[in-house]
Amino acid sequence: MSVRDLFVTRLYEAELGASALDELAHSIRSLAEDDAAGQQWSREHRYAGYTSYASLNDLPRRDPAFADLAKSLTRHARGFAAELGWDVRPKLDSMWVNLLRGGGHHAAHIHPHSILSGTLYVEAPRGSGAIRFEDPRLPMMMAAPQRPDSFVSVEPRPGLLLLWESWLRHEVLPGTGRAERLSVSFNFA
Repeated sequence: MSVRDLFVTRLYEAELGASALDELAHSIRSLAEDDAAGQQWSREHRYAGYTSYASLNDLPRRDPAFADLAKSLTRHARGFAAELGWDVRPKLDSMWVNLLRGGGHHAAHIHPHSILSGTLYVEAPRGSGAIRFEDPRLPMMMAAPQRPDSFVSVEPRPGLLLLWESWLRHEVLPGTGRAERLSVSFNFA
């Protein structure tokens, strides 16, 4: 008898050097102060903080810190695509920043029209909410007994880069701390 794994879901993890994090943090806070459209979208959608998700689509052209980050993310995405056995060269499609206040969360979602998605944690103080990934089989389990590993959580930390296939449902759990968590999220097509 033998048992083998089928259809493994992979999560890419890397550490980005701390040298660029301070500059990115400054840029994120500046955008949060200056981007009126992003502030309004965040209020209207009850986002606990600020996101440029629906307001700015040119961060790499707007700020050299994001241009450098885009190059680094592209290298990582291409390496992950190769590890997945894909014969594609992922292209950065969108990038946005998030300033999430303590206690804030983000409901479970996927990233349609993309092949890879990810997040870089710029500042993640104690008590920042973890990102939680859902077993993609969960909606199809029908009468199956509950599994103890239907969800996998990853605690954020400064410099942590995560990449996953865009269909993988994920959420940000509510934080227990009071400090702001800064991150940059992105999609590759």
